[in-house]
Amino acid sequence: MPKKRKRNTKKPFQKTNAFFKNRQTQFVLSVFIMLLALLLLFALISFLKTWQADQSILTEIAHPKTNAKNWLGKIGASVSNFLVLKGFGIGTFVLPILLFFTGLYILLQVHLRKMRKPWFFGILGMIWMSLLFGFIKLNNPLFAGTVGFELDTFLSSYIGKPGILALLFVSLLSYVVIRFRLTPESISKFIPKRNIDKSKDSNASSSDTIIQLDDEKGELPLEVYSHKEEIIADQNTATETKKTETSKVKNIEIDIKKVVDEDHETENLSNKILENFGEFDPKLELSKYRFPTLEMLEDHHESIAVNSEELQQNKDKIVTTLKNYKIGISHIKATVGPTVTLYEIIPQAGVRISKIKNLEDDIALSLSALGIRIIAPIPGKGTIGIEVPNKNPTIVSMRSVISSTKFQNSEMELPIAFGKTISNETFVVDLTKMPHLLMAGATGQGKSVGLNAVLTSLLYKKHPAEVKFVLVDPKKVELTLYNKIERHYLAKLPDTEESIITDITRVVNTLNSLCIEMDNRYDLLKEAYVRNIKEYNKKFKERKLNPENGHRFLPYIVLVIDEFADLIMTAGKEIETPIARLAQLARAIGIHLIIATQRPSVNVITGIIKANFPSRVAFRVTSKIDSRTILDGPGADQLIGKGDMLYSGRSELVRLQCAFVDTPEIEKITGFIGAQRAYPEAYQLPEYVGEEVGNSFDIDIDDRDILFKDAAYVIVRTQQGSASLLQRKLKLGYNRAGRIIDQLESAGIVGAFEGSKARQVLIPDEISLKLFLENEKNNI
Repeated sequence: MPKKRKRNTKKPFQKTNAFFKNRQTQFVLSVFIMLLALLLLFALISFLKTWQADQSILTEIAHPKTNAKNWLGKIGASVSNFLVLKGFGIGTFVLPILLFFTGLYILLQVHLRKMRKPWFFGILGMIWMSLLFGFIKLNNPLFAGTVGFELDTFLSSYIGKPGILALLFVSLLSYVVIRFRLTPESISKFIPKRNIDKSKDSNASSSDTIIQLDDEKGELPLEVYSHKEEIIADQNTATETKKTETSKVKNIEIDIKKVVDEDHETENLSNKILENFGEFDPKLELSKYRFPTLEMLEDHHESIAVNSEELQQNKDKIVTTLKNYKIGISHIKATVGPTVTLYEIIPQAGVRISKIKNLEDDIALSLSALGIRIIAPIPGKGTIGIEVPNKNPTIVSMRSVISSTKFQNSEMELPIAFGKTISNETFVVDLTKMPHLLMAGATGQGKSVGLNAVLTSLLYKKHPAEVKFVLVDPKKVELTLYNKIERHYLAKLPDTEESIITDITRVVNTLNSLCIEMDNRYDLLKEAYVRNIKEYNKKFKERKLNPENGHRFLPYIVLVIDEFADLIMTAGKEIETPIARLAQLARAIGIHLIIATQRPSVNVITGIIKANFPSRVAFRVTSKIDSRTILDGPGADQLIGKGDMLYSGRSELVRLQCAFVDTPEIEKITGFIGAQRAYPEAYQLPEYVGEEVGNSFDIDIDDRDILFKDAAYVIVRTQQGSASLLQRKLKLGYNRAGRIIDQLESAGIVGAFEGSKARQVLIPDEISLKLFLENEKNNI
């Protein structure tokens, strides 16, 4: 049986190999490649003459009525424009030459390995020529192409013009040395030959004549030329001819070995260069950004002191209390945590678990302690847990969890270090897997510290290019410290001064703006044929997505709302609707929500919100009803406060001590980040215009944007009245696209504002639009 499997797996490869070895296949393929190379060459030559005339049709290339002046029509104009103007400039002419010889090699049955070196040096030559013409800065953009100008601009900012000149010279010198296999020894051997005596000189010259004649007759290969010259020049007597012929063969074998070795070295070098040059780096703009250091966080020198006397007393009281109710225990052990000690008991056979669970208040009374919680049974274990608060709790510092190996070596997309478990292990979760988080807790129980722990974790792990925060703070005092990192990490609406959102109207607009951003991102994912932000960014980094088509690197966006109850009471459905929509759909495109509230009542945390927030964090609350609202069960009302919390996610409930990070620590971190080089402005969310601003109004025709007509044709052609569409198609900013939409509404081309939906287009086709604009012009 194993042998049969082996034969079956080889069959497809054997068929494929036989197909490409077939002479007819090779002939057809070689002719196709050579014709393709010739057609490409004709298109490029034609492009040098017709590129300016064909620029106007490139945006409407799919329209049947458009005609190109390129010899190969619209396809020739489009391909040439991409390769020359947007590519490598004049250096692109190397490409059809390489293609033609590749086809010729296939036709002549020459192994394609011999084309690896020409392709490698050809591509390097294209880049070199593009950079050279970009450096010279000729008036004609065809010489350098976009690659040349962009390379020159990029390198100028780092090494300056002298550095680019040195780079061009060194790269050209390297090519000459590698291509012609020059070494100091070969050059030094060549120079003395010009100082040989006359007899040798005449002998050498006669040898040269003989070789040239033989070469013309086709009797001597080109490679043998240099060897024969050396052999004849080194002959002392005619009787040594046999020896020199033997040495000639050996020298040829040695040189062939050198050529093979150099081929391997060149291949390895080319692979390394392509690997290093290939991927797009989103961090490049802030390449010198430095993450905050651990020294900015306080070290509380926490060490859990095990008080044996306290453990024994609690153990005895638990056993005694259970015996009073005729419940026997066969085994008990204690696990000491920073705030709580877990006593695991194994009851004797026949004891009902519900009987122990009902004794929660009696055990708390006998231990004279608050925060007793019984876990019956502990998931994954055959034991019952009784959590008892320590008399002397230990502070868990943010520094201890950030410096932990579990957090430092985490490969999560958005790692959050909440604190430590009862077993004193650092608890780290991935926000992208939650994917949204609901936090609740009474005043002063650690909720704001928990939010700061979340934000601090991300600031210590993610570069500003990778994550952005939208911070909503109705209380106006909790998140103001993060204003300093506005141009590094924060996202906000265009034309707004404050990056921390405190006004209710701006909160509603921001949430609707995030819905627009979500829709835009889903459009990008659809065009890229991917399912989530991770796959999309991977494809973009590999340069498989064209930025000129609207594609861009997408950072994660984390929305943090500090007091959700206040927003719901003030704005109600205006807040709940976009929140529910984001919670349902935004996970795949990298928008994650963290909502905190003091009052986890059912009129604040509704069923729609709870259904889309599977991960919850509960600090101490005042009643069992609030605990059931946030956790779907009791437990949060039995916590002891001061950062004692329960984390519920994916059917697990974990008790933690939240890491403590104080205001001075946040000030140090944000001050350190804010003092570094930043982006020109905060991350701009799509512009959202509320209903009260979206009504029709008159705009003077003379005040219309210069791109009004182009925008009108884009809107009518696509039948989609969206500002985000104009941003992508016309490469506009948020504000300008919004103004043009207002102008189109005033002109009667699009309908009135309809919330986050695209506006209705009132003109059916481009012919009607043309007549409409002409009539409007005649009526002025």
